[in-house]
Amino acid sequence: MGYTRNDWSEYYGGGRGFRRLGDEERDLLVEHAPAPEGGRALDIGCGTGELSGYLASLGYTVDGVDFAEGALERARAEHTGVAGVRWLCLDVEHDDLADLADGGYALVVLRLCIAFIRDRARVLRRLAARLRDSGVLVIITPVVEHTADERRHAALDERELAALTDGFEHAERFDAEGLALLVLRGPAGSFSAEEKLRPEPQAVFGAAVVVTDASGRVLLGRSTRDMWELPAGRVETGEAAQVAAVRELAEETGLMARVEDAHVITVLHDDRLDVRRVTAVVRVTTWSGELGLREPHRFVRWEWHDVNTLGTLGKIFAPSAQALSAVWPGVLPGLPPTHSYACSTAIPPVPGEPAEAGRLRERMADLVTEKGWAPSPRVRAALREVPRHRFVPEAPLEAAYHDDLAVVTVRESPRTALSSVSAAWLQADMIEQLRLEPGGTVLEVGSGGYNAELLAHVLGERGRVVTVDVDPYVVHRTQRLCAEAGSGRVTAVLGDGGLGAPGQVPVHGFDGIVITHNASDVAPAWREQLAEGARLVVPLAMGGYTRSLTLVRRGDVLHCEHWTYCGFVRDRGAAARATPAVPLAGGDVTVRWEDGEPGDTSGLEKALRGPRRELTTGLVVRGIFNFETLQIYAATTLPGFCRLAAPEGSTLIAQQDAAAMLSDGSLAYLTHRKIKDAPDPADRLTEFFIHAYGPAADQLAERFADRVRTWDQMVRESGYPPLTIHPAGTPNGQLPTGDVLDKPSARLVFQWPGRVRDRAQGLLAAGGQPGP
Repeated sequence: MGYTRNDWSEYYGGGRGFRRLGDEERDLLVEHAPAPEGGRALDIGCGTGELSGYLASLGYTVDGVDFAEGALERARAEHTGVAGVRWLCLDVEHDDLADLADGGYALVVLRLCIAFIRDRARVLRRLAARLRDSGVLVIITPVVEHTADERRHAALDERELAALTDGFEHAERFDAEGLALLVLRGPAGSFSAEEKLRPEPQAVFGAAVVVTDASGRVLLGRSTRDMWELPAGRVETGEAAQVAAVRELAEETGLMARVEDAHVITVLHDDRLDVRRVTAVVRVTTWSGELGLREPHRFVRWEWHDVNTLGTLGKIFAPSAQALSAVWPGVLPGLPPTHSYACSTAIPPVPGEPAEAGRLRERMADLVTEKGWAPSPRVRAALREVPRHRFVPEAPLEAAYHDDLAVVTVRESPRTALSSVSAAWLQADMIEQLRLEPGGTVLEVGSGGYNAELLAHVLGERGRVVTVDVDPYVVHRTQRLCAEAGSGRVTAVLGDGGLGAPGQVPVHGFDGIVITHNASDVAPAWREQLAEGARLVVPLAMGGYTRSLTLVRRGDVLHCEHWTYCGFVRDRGAAARATPAVPLAGGDVTVRWEDGEPGDTSGLEKALRGPRRELTTGLVVRGIFNFETLQIYAATTLPGFCRLAAPEGSTLIAQQDAAAMLSDGSLAYLTHRKIKDAPDPADRLTEFFIHAYGPAADQLAERFADRVRTWDQMVRESGYPPLTIHPAGTPNGQLPTGDVLDKPSARLVFQWPGRVRDRAQGLLAAGGQPGP
């Protein structure tokens, strides 16, 4: 039996092959994997192409894949008349899978080849990720008990067969003339932390070894107890945990490491029945040797696993699961609590990533650059070099390197994110806006790791990044992931970001500050800790509409020089604001005041039960229309501004979220309707209306419509206005002319075109509401 591509090519070139496709196999494939319309199939280990040809005859478009060119030469020669088959030379265990079909497969088949794949669990997850919805993965393999001794290297035993079904929602097994045929569906997968029997008292202190290969994959063994485990064992009398880890690694796997390359990152303590179990989690950064099965009485096999698939592996020994989560916090959610004692040992970054990561990172950087978000060479270089996927270890590579998606890392609920890694384009834009020079020091408020490392890369070897977060778990996660894959120039600090980082401020102040959460206010500490002339980039909510503002410090005043439309997770610091809200009409309408004090809602219940006034604004727009400045304009110039929320299908409010104004027991809000449809979206026409309820409906509707018309005539083409932000308490007489929006810690002055007037008319009325 050969193991290299050359060996297999010679095998096939010599005229040899494998067992011919049997009638029972054909019948089972027809029954359990019939070809859907437009269905595509992937035949792994296609050999001389018999199965690929048969799948094509069933109506599939087929990719026949083998890593031996000798096999494919025969396949092409023997199936020249077969249409719908593409032959690919590819090693699915080690190669980048970019050449496979982008749209995925309805069927993936591995016939007579699974026994020759070392990392079976990882490979199956790579392939299952390529299945379309309702797709099926079929494995056909000899079984040890039905195979002659000289051929058993090509067969699997019952325990190995059972391991193949882990992580699939539905698994069926059939017999096909002595072969096992597994039909696997639903690759969503899950894992459970499994226990063994009561540990022996002398094994209470153990070491769990976390080691990764050149592709960043972690080593786990399939134990005779039918679960996955890290290399591990007890710490013998007189041994240090690092020594025990190196010894156990060699004894169990054959891999060799030096004690100085074994680092205790934390010590875990939990209870198993009446035994106190203490586990030193040892991260091995460098190793050598060949992987082998040294203790077959304990382990069936060793495999390398992609970190982002650990949550789909099925049963994992509980201490191993806790150790994996200690190295990559969040990669296995929902583990039972355990005591963790972090060690302060300095650990060098551990290299390693799959080939796909480099390709996807280049693609992400290209897309961000092409869209104009990364014009500077240093930001583009950071996007190409900082390994984003290692800061979201629970995410698939495609999601980690999507240019337009944020990756949620901490959730409060299934629908509410507490922490995330923002979309790459937005991170690039915010870093660009800071205009950093090499060697500077930057404060990031809201941690995660990746954005801080981008900043560190832009600042260069003499630069430094301080990242602060209010959540101890987020800080721990950032510290751990930066230790695994970072530059060593990021300092993660636990604290309320609204206070900045008091103990970390350089003498001259920070050379830039970036806020990575939705801010309802501009904290005084951000201005005070910012160097003169430096920039603060903050996603600031104004009337509930968030824009990333680039603010330059000039004394006590922040001057805005750039706006970006964006969205972020909410602030969780002491300054976080609970939005006042009043439900009306049995919850069919909710009124919210994102800034200032709540307005008077008396009379609105009655008003909403009365007639609705409808008034056109006269604004008709073509195609997909951007009215992001209208949102801010309305929020900062309309008296009594508020927001309305309504459930889908509400009979009172025509949209689920609307800009509104409230006065004199009456309510008016902005909505729109399509007045001309067309196949091409660019040809569709939309008209903006005001809907109003209450005794003052006519006056409110006219006032709101007039404000929309003014925006259309004076603001629409000019973009965002000049904006300055002043400390709270700045007297009106010291403010420039403009519309003022008061925050608890700051006064925002907007100089909208067409709104230049006597300063007193532009100031907010008492209670934080803007003047008319």
